[in-house]
Amino acid sequence: MEDLTFRAVRVLAGVDWIAAEDTRHTGMLLSRIGVKKPLFSSHQFNESGRSRQLIEFLRAGQNGALVTDAGTPGISDPGQRLVREAVAAGIPIMTLPGACAIPTALSGSALPAAGSDFYFAGFLPMKSGQRLKRLQSLASVQTILVFYESPHKMPRFLDEAASVFPECAMVICRELTKKFEEYIRGSASELRDRFSGRKWKGELVVLIDNSGGKDAAGQSGDAAAGE
Repeated sequence: MEDLTFRAVRVLAGVDWIAAEDTRHTGMLLSRIGVKKPLFSSHQFNESGRSRQLIEFLRAGQNGALVTDAGTPGISDPGQRLVREAVAAGIPIMTLPGACAIPTALSGSALPAAGSDFYFAGFLPMKSGQRLKRLQSLASVQTILVFYESPHKMPRFLDEAASVFPECAMVICRELTKKFEEYIRGSASELRDRFSGRKWKGELVVLIDNSGGKDAAGQSGDAAAGE
């Protein structure tokens, strides 16, 4: 909650209503900052119908805000549909910077190329075969690969990643910006072996360095050392 900006507090206090991925979580946030506003749930299961309702409110001249849980609206979170429909209706959109796991993970990863080049792959597919094919298709993408993963699928992710990227450096970023924040570093195969029996908890971001040894300037490690 302390990652909320002064600007975000001002905006939330000034709108007519707030759409939230989970009204309970957002309600706790609003209580902490002393803001009381009508709340509407807007998540992946009701986003279609809810977006139409919110667009009508906006057409009527109201101002609204969209908040998602532990992330940024539209980045592997609900929100893109409402934004698209608002833009199509000629309604101006203002985005507020805030906590986002992707740049946070990259900043703390200590991977040489993380400061200049990365590929956000989001969540892998649900089915095992599709997951492995997706990872194999990314083997040719020579950069930092960034994934989101759920705790119960993390053991499977480690097995799959070790089979495709066994020697690549990997950083597991857990519970970023929260009380139990943790960075775990090693090769993909090392981390698979080290945490084979671990029961994972919390929000997870995984970085795999498939840059081929390039540093932040795009040079290979050997070339940089030779200079």
